[in-house]
Amino acid sequence: MKTDELTKVKSDLVQVARLALSEKSEDVRLFVARLVRQYRGLEPELAEQLETFLRTIAPSGASHYMRRESPQKIEGTNMPVDDESRLSLLKVFNDASDFPAPLLEASIQSSLAELIKERKQIKKLAALGLHPTKSSVFVGAPGVGKTITARWIAAQLGVPLFVLDLTAVMSSLLGKSGANLRSALDYAKRVPSVLFLDEIDAIAKRRSDESDVGELKRLVTVILQEVDEWPSSSLLLAATNHPELIDPALWRRFDLVVEFKSPDAETVAIATRRFLGPDLPYFEKWIGILAHAFQRHSFSDIEREMQRFRRAVALGSSSPAQLIEDLVRLKTPELEHAEKIKFAVLLDSETSLSQRAIHDITGVSRDTIRKHSAAASTPAKRSSRKRTNA
Repeated sequence: MKTDELTKVKSDLVQVARLALSEKSEDVRLFVARLVRQYRGLEPELAEQLETFLRTIAPSGASHYMRRESPQKIEGTNMPVDDESRLSLLKVFNDASDFPAPLLEASIQSSLAELIKERKQIKKLAALGLHPTKSSVFVGAPGVGKTITARWIAAQLGVPLFVLDLTAVMSSLLGKSGANLRSALDYAKRVPSVLFLDEIDAIAKRRSDESDVGELKRLVTVILQEVDEWPSSSLLLAATNHPELIDPALWRRFDLVVEFKSPDAETVAIATRRFLGPDLPYFEKWIGILAHAFQRHSFSDIEREMQRFRRAVALGSSSPAQLIEDLVRLKTPELEHAEKIKFAVLLDSETSLSQRAIHDITGVSRDTIRKHSAAASTPAKRSSRKRTNA
């Protein structure tokens, strides 16, 4: 096998692995369909085997993956696609104005409220010779609400959200990735919209990074130019889990940097109530325990666990009390010693677990539980006496 052919095969293997590990099943099928077309003339047996997998493993009706996609249209304009794979370069969300607001701390809510206010009053600012915030980068761990926030902002502004699809943008053809990126960005600039560049660190790495090829470094230049020239009519949002990887020159070009932190106990309690939905009454008395157990966890982690709770209750496979006890046993080892004591006292006051059982779960001694429980209850008793005497 020639060197260039081997390089191409390695590139295809990496792409399939990345998509599969990201659990993007639809994108995996689209990419495999592309490989079928690519290898049909070169390796007919391989192409036939891949095509068989598509037909037998894909869900019913998935034969459309073997056809070229019909690009979506907005305002009579074809959505941009990669010429080689025919994959759309942008994913589109058109959420209604009642799209649920993300759960964010007060400082972030304030910053975003100001951003939305500016965007809604572009004409007023323009009359004063001012521009609204045109770009912002969201920084935070996975699952803290960056993508949901982008969708909510677009919904509040009444415009579509375009999400750059890196799977389609990154082409195996030299120089094509940059052209794809420009094509996607140019399209988003032509109509009032919000463009969301998720995982921007993948295409905007430090240009001093010697591990990157020239193609990726050219993408950084494209991004820098686009952020500089971004029009006021559209909003450019980006997100990253790894701010340390982004080229420093890009940071200076964003109008606003928003840092998303893991939710605190109060926000976790609100999120838990929301994710439990109609099953909240089954778990209402344990909300304090759930909030404590899920500290520093992402919203996606909390939602996934609450969905599991709801399924277990719906199928009768476990009682709410047992689900709570199992969760406590699972989460307690993650806590620091002081947090374990606080958690043990909380379990003592809000569950029917014995202090021996709480000790078995948390490792906190019964003497410690009794001492801290007594200290926590004393102020309440004093307050009660004062009200009685009054």
